[in-house]
Amino acid sequence: MKFTVENLDGITIVSALPKVLDASNAMDFKADMGHILEESSRVVFDMSNLKFIDSAGCGALITSLRRLKGSGGILKLYDVQKQVRSVFELVRMHKVIDIYNTRQEAVSSFSQEE
Repeated sequence: MKFTVENLDGITIVSALPKVLDASNAMDFKADMGHILEESSRVVFDMSNLKFIDSAGCGALITSLRRLKGSGGILKLYDVQKQVRSVFELVRMHKVIDIYNTRQEAVSSFSQEE
């Protein structure tokens, strides 16, 4: 799985996530994302490309969150599509992971926490 990774003032922005994150590719997502998460403590996922997620996909995001939190890091999401947001609300992921409307809001939120 290929991602686009950008570093902006110490914040890693990951985009080009797959259109579907489900049982068919969740393990690959976790494995490939592991390398990125090992090198970063402040990470933002651009969710604009993701159109469908299931419980395995949600689990993959939770794994990313736990991995970061375990090393003192933070994960934030932005531009979550309507269908994906509905799933997040159903399983209450929006209570666990910070979700923002725009990239700027997500990036700016780090400076507000310092």
